Amino acid sequence: MKLTTSWGELAALDEGTGEPVLLLHSLAQRGELWRPLIDRMAPHARVLAMDARGHGDSTWDETPFSVQDLAEDAARLITELDAGPAAVAGMSMGGCVAIALAATHPELVRSLVLADTTACYGPDRREQWEQRAQVALAKPRREQTTFQLDRWFSPEFVASDPAEVARVVEIFVRTDSRAHAQACRALGDFDGTALLASIACPTLVVVGEHDYATPPDMARTLADGIPDAELRVFTEARHFSVLEKPDAKDLVVSHLLGKEA
Repeated sequence: MKLTTSWGELAALDEGTGEPVLLLHSLAQRGELWRPLIDRMAPHARVLAMDARGHGDSTWDETPFSVQDLAEDAARLITELDAGPAAVAGMSMGGCVAIALAATHPELVRSLVLADTTACYGPDRREQWEQRAQVALAKPRREQTTFQLDRWFSPEFVASDPAEVARVVEIFVRTDSRAHAQACRALGDFDGTALLASIACPTLVVVGEHDYATPPDMARTLADGIPDAELRVFTEARHFSVLEKPDAKDLVVSHLLGKEA
């Protein structure tokens, strides 16, 4: 489905029926990234997987956007589809968007999963993310995948599930480089640390033990800052722990569906 906005068309997958679940993808990906979890939840819930501006099937007029802008897009999606309050999960960049959404639109979020993400990338974040934005623009997309793949998945997972790895790589390759660069700049500008204490819904924070994009220390900061949040660290996993580890999938699905893990 698509919603018409001032900047283009906001696209989202909309599958299943029941209590709503909203999934927010990572940098330079799309809602389809969540496919293994969508297929598990759609028989039990209405699953929405949003494509961020310029990603997937969402168009974009190249106007600069922020993490809060993406959170407002998510809020509009929930509101216009009468899908709130929703259980919300955000992975990496999507986790930053989920933090902003839960803090500024608490009435739209009934529970929260923050997967391999952070509220702030540190004091040098703007410079570091600008460098990554320039790489996104200058380097052919397939040549960027070696760097990305090493961050996303452990070598063991790459060897054991090449089909899933290829699926994720192809989504990245098809992502518009200009939208990728702007999303980098949005992450560099984002600091949601002060928002954490205002998040009141049940929150699960998950992270891979060997995630060096958003390390476990960043996840602990989230769990410490959000009242009563639960933290789970998954051994031997990297940045996409929710895709890599079956027990991470189980836990996230249980939390989003409101069931005991």
